[in-house]
Amino acid sequence: MSDAERTDPVELAVDNWRGAGWNRAASGMAAVTSVMRVQQLMLQRIDDALEPFGLTFARYEVLMLLVFSRTGALPPGKAGERLQVHPASITNAINRLERDGLVSRSANPRDGRSVLVEITDAGRDTAAAACGALNAEVFETMPLPDDSLDVLFDLLRGLRAGWGDIDGSLRGGTAAHRE
Repeated sequence: MSDAERTDPVELAVDNWRGAGWNRAASGMAAVTSVMRVQQLMLQRIDDALEPFGLTFARYEVLMLLVFSRTGALPPGKAGERLQVHPASITNAINRLERDGLVSRSANPRDGRSVLVEITDAGRDTAAAACGALNAEVFETMPLPDDSLDVLFDLLRGLRAGWGDIDGSLRGGTAAHRE
């Protein structure tokens, strides 16, 4: 197949890497490039599903974190830590959610120097509707069977563990999570 007939630019890049003598790096480059492209595709689908709710994925994640928290409220720092985002990013997301009436800030009764971010009733309603849209339009329509998605999750988890993002000794397996 000629270069002009190729439909996958990542395959062409692999050939170029190998042609340049970077055989040991070619598979890693292909994996990274493919994951980055899949991330772009996923983010576009997510953005399309969340747009009717005026949410970004970051703001959706904050809402869902609060929905799943025991009390519906967390200190902003704890929210940022759990979502693994920079403090400035969590502050920006919370500011936008508060402006839209989806969360509110209040004094932390356990620590008078800090605040809690609490999901409002409107926030709960928006989170539920947005979650329904994401489930229907993105999560339930992944173009791979569940067993392949489980393998993919485990492979990506291995990468995350290998780069120190998570503790690799804590293996749960995804199939058990669905049951």
